[in-house]
Amino acid sequence: MQSKKLIRKDEGENYDYSQDHCFIKLSSRDTNGELCLIEDTLKPGFHLKRHHHKIMTEVFYMLVGEMELVFDDETVILKEGDTITVPPNVWHEAKCAKGGKMLTIFKNGQFDVFLEQLSVMTKDDFSDEALMKSFSAKFDIYEE
Repeated sequence: MQSKKLIRKDEGENYDYSQDHCFIKLSSRDTNGELCLIEDTLKPGFHLKRHHHKIMTEVFYMLVGEMELVFDDETVILKEGDTITVPPNVWHEAKCAKGGKMLTIFKNGQFDVFLEQLSVMTKDDFSDEALMKSFSAKFDIYEE
């Protein structure tokens, strides 16, 4: 039987990148890879390139600010208190010009492990397009 796990405000594994600061609130390791929850502080100018997932579902819940989500057939402005679910095989891109904060649930994905491994990569790794494409695909992230 698993024991309960409390993660308080500003706690959890954290990764402070140039565009955002992520706290892992629920690791996919604790859910057999079925679910993870990330609190994400988006820095001004945040831009997540157009991509899709073949297996993973993403649920975005906007806590502070606004985020623009661009899909093939529409653009949605996610405002405070709004939630949107992006199922597998839906191309999407995210922009947050002024910065904000959101919770993201990843179903059937290990995005937390992706962030962990991303944090130890070198500049050379990032400049190797084939490596980055393979690495992203390992975590069900496919860019154009």
